[in-house]
Amino acid sequence: MNRCAVILAGGEGKRMKSDIPKPMNEVLGKPMLRWVIDSVRTAGVNDICVVTGYKKEITEEYLKGLPFPVETVYQSERLGTGHAVMMAEEFLRRKGGDTVILCGDAPFMDADTISGAFRQHDADGCAATVISAMLEDPTGYGRVVRNDDDTLKGIVEHKEADEKTLAIKEVNSGGYWFDTADLLSVLDDITANNSAKEYYLPDALDLLLQAGKKVGAYTAASADTVLGANDPQQLEELNRIAAQKGY
Repeated sequence: MNRCAVILAGGEGKRMKSDIPKPMNEVLGKPMLRWVIDSVRTAGVNDICVVTGYKKEITEEYLKGLPFPVETVYQSERLGTGHAVMMAEEFLRRKGGDTVILCGDAPFMDADTISGAFRQHDADGCAATVISAMLEDPTGYGRVVRNDDDTLKGIVEHKEADEKTLAIKEVNSGGYWFDTADLLSVLDDITANNSAKEYYLPDALDLLLQAGKKVGAYTAASADTVLGANDPQQLEELNRIAAQKGY
């Protein structure tokens, strides 16, 4: 069974106060993007496509220096996660099988989580499986809302959540497994009908559910899988956590 990966790495990260793409900022001397690539490869997924954006030449130059091939596609405008995946459509059609989609600035998304999520995704025959985590303070994250049988009902963004939904501590990590054909069947139907005028990948889950497909959620063992950095202080915290926990 063919498996591939699409890693979203086009962000500028204006608050990082650096002149490199956000995922190229380092944790313990290694770009956050490389952490994600290494986890994907350790999980046995070697067909990788990185979606570049801001200062793409920096990311492309780094990837060319790796001892294994990594494809790239360019997102000229940052119009959301769904739009980023649209840039990789030709790659997805060529590879087929199942695709894991991950954020290039979440360095602690580990191989065990990627593999465990796939095993559940495959065993349950899901069209898509979101990777979630339990947070004591889920403020700002999209909440994972489940049905009584534990399948996914939907993902509700923090700003759109009512009081009951805000009490949910299970959040979207931004990582997903998709049956590639199912993803492609709805990818072009994602719209930008929202306040940010962006194309959001979680909308693909709603479209699959509306089509009668099964969508699941896999809870990571560690809350660290959702951690990223939006400013130098958060990057410093990631470095501290990585050193302390021996990542």
